[in-house]
Amino acid sequence: MRNLIITSITTLLFSTCIYAQTESGFGFKGGLNYNGNGDYFESITNNYQNADRNIGYHIGVFGKLGSKIYFRPELVYTATKSDYDAGSFELKKLDAPLLVGINIIGPFHLFGGPSLQYIVDSDFQNSTINTIENDFSIGLNFGIGFNLNKIGIDLRYERGFNDNEATIINNNISSLNPNRLDTRPEQLILSLSIML
Repeated sequence: MRNLIITSITTLLFSTCIYAQTESGFGFKGGLNYNGNGDYFESITNNYQNADRNIGYHIGVFGKLGSKIYFRPELVYTATKSDYDAGSFELKKLDAPLLVGINIIGPFHLFGGPSLQYIVDSDFQNSTINTIENDFSIGLNFGIGFNLNKIGIDLRYERGFNDNEATIINNNISSLNPNRLDTRPEQLILSLSIML
């Protein structure tokens, strides 16, 4: 009986490894983000408010070099939205994660690395964004993935590293003492990828 169990487990692991995506290549990816930006500071009340999280989306391309240990650069267009009492903040950016991963068992793999982020467009409802400190910033991605043949699914966490505030001006606020918003993303990202 013991030999039958060991044989069954070995056969299952071997067959799973055969179907795992191990070759180098490139492909397309897309999915959903569960996002929240940083605190919103209101100058009149001198209060900070955390963002209510929202669902956004992303779409892009990726490459993969290596098999057991691999390098996976990506170029992704991301749209996110965060809600505050004063309004909704929408952000569109280009992300370039530079990920290093390792296949751990069968089709499962772990990965992580820096993400270069460039803000393409931003909008705060009923207000004007006067300036964003830096259009370019750096963040961190890490997560776990599952691949079968050419199709992969991964779940990752992203967080911006450096402070990056936007100044918000509306009709009631002096431009000398504007409201401020931390634009650093903090998000869970669920992706579906297809390797060509």
